[in-house]
Amino acid sequence: MNRGLDEKNMPLHLDETLIASLKNKKGVCLVDGEHYPPVTKATLQAIEKKGVDISALIFLGGTEKIEEPLEELKFEDLDDDLKIYSGENILETIEKVLNEKEVDLVIDLSDEPIVTYEDRFQIASSAMDQETGYLGSDFILRPPVQEEILEKPSLSIIGTGKRIGKTGVSVSIARILKKKGYDPVIVCMGRGGPQEPVLIDTSDKKVDADTLLELSESGKHAASDYLEDALLADVPTIGCRRCGGGLSGNPFSSNVLKGADMTNDLPQRFVIMEGSGSTLPPVKTDSRIVLIGAAQPLDHIIKYFGQYRIKTSDLAVVTMCEEPMAGEEKLNKIKEGIKNIKPELDYLLTKFRPEPSEDISGQKVFVASTAPETILPTIETYLEKNFHCDVVGSTNNLSNRKKLRSDLEEGMRSTDLLLTEIKAASIDIAGKYAKERGVDISFMHNETLVIEGTKNSLEEAIIPLCEKTLKKGDKR
Repeated sequence: MNRGLDEKNMPLHLDETLIASLKNKKGVCLVDGEHYPPVTKATLQAIEKKGVDISALIFLGGTEKIEEPLEELKFEDLDDDLKIYSGENILETIEKVLNEKEVDLVIDLSDEPIVTYEDRFQIASSAMDQETGYLGSDFILRPPVQEEILEKPSLSIIGTGKRIGKTGVSVSIARILKKKGYDPVIVCMGRGGPQEPVLIDTSDKKVDADTLLELSESGKHAASDYLEDALLADVPTIGCRRCGGGLSGNPFSSNVLKGADMTNDLPQRFVIMEGSGSTLPPVKTDSRIVLIGAAQPLDHIIKYFGQYRIKTSDLAVVTMCEEPMAGEEKLNKIKEGIKNIKPELDYLLTKFRPEPSEDISGQKVFVASTAPETILPTIETYLEKNFHCDVVGSTNNLSNRKKLRSDLEEGMRSTDLLLTEIKAASIDIAGKYAKERGVDISFMHNETLVIEGTKNSLEEAIIPLCEKTLKKGDKR
C-alpha cells in the first residue's frame, strides 16, 4: 500500500467518536504555514466528506511552507465563499470569527510549534466561552452541559478548585440577598449529597446540632453543603449529589436537574446554584460568580480551564488573600491574570474570619476546621479577641478522620464547647465525640471580608449583579 502523500485521498485518523462529532456540523478550521497547502486542502476535503460545513479558515501563522497565506490557501474546488481570517492576536481573531459565524466546532489542523499545549487551553476556553466545541485529531472538548430549567432569576457560584471557601462565600451572599429582600433559595451539589434532592425549609424547622447528629446516626452525610447553607444562612436549600467532574466543570452524573426543577414550584423569588469544587451545576443561570483560592497554584487559576471559568463569569471573588497562603507578589499576578483574561470583570480580594452562630463568650472552646494549619493561630486569636472566649485547642483535620480522632482525644480534655465548621467529618466524628462527652456543639461561619477590589464590599459587588440578573430573568 502506498503510504506517501495522496492529495485526493487523505483518510482521517480519528476514532469513531470524533468522526461522529463531525457529522452535520458547522465548523471553522485552524490552519498554519508549517503545512504544505495541498496537504491542508486534502484534509479539508476529507473533513467536508464527513458532513462538516466549513464556514471559515483561521490562519495561525507559520512561514515554512507558505509565503502568502491569503492567496495560497484559496482552494478553487472548495467553497468559493470560504473566508480566511488572520491577525496578530489569534485568540481575538478566533473570538471575532465565532461572534460572526454560527459555528458548532473549532477544528484544529495545526500543531507544534504553531500551537502549544498552553495555546490549546486558551483556544478551548475561548471556544467554550462561545458555547462551541474544540476538536483536534485525538480530542474533543465541549462546554459543560447547561440545561435551561430555571424559571426564576438565578446566579451560580462556581470555583476553580476545592477547599477555597465556596460555601462560606455562598452563605455570605445568601445572607446579603435575604437582608435585601431577594428571598433566595440555594441548590447545592456535593459528593455526599442525598439520593433524591432534599428540600430544607428553614421557615418550618430550625436546623441545629441535634438535627445534624440525628441525620448522621441514620447513616446520612450530615455535613453536606446544603445543610451548612441552611443552618448558617437561614434560607431554604435543596441538597443534591454529583459524581465526577470534567476539565471544564461538567459532572459525570448528578441529580441536580431534578433539584433545580423543584425551585420552580417554590415561593422563593431568586435561585442560587452552588457548584462543588471545580465542578459546575449543569444548569444555565442568568449570572455567574467564580471563586478563586489565592493559595492555589497560579497556573490552575489563570491557565488550563481556570481561565474558562473566569471568562464565563460576571464577578471574581479571590479568597484567602493573606499570608501565609498568598503574598503580595502572587496576589498581583492573580489580579493581572484576571484582567488579561477578562479586563471588564469586577473582582474582590478577600479573607475569611470565623463567626460563631451563637454567643460563646466566657467558654473554653475547641475549634475544628478545614483551614490550612498555618492560619489556625490567626483564627484562635480572632475568636478570643472578638468573641471573648478561651480557645484551648484546635484542629484543621476535619478532612482526615484518623488525625481528627487523635486531635480530639488530645485537645478536648478540658473543653466546654466544640466550635466547628460544617464540613467533612465535623458531625459523624467530631460532633459525636463531643456529644458522648457532654460537650456542647456550636457552628461557625467563615465570613467573607473584602481587602481590595473594584468594589469596596461583597454587598456593593453583589447587589448590582443581582439587579442585572433580575432584568435578565424578566426578559426570559
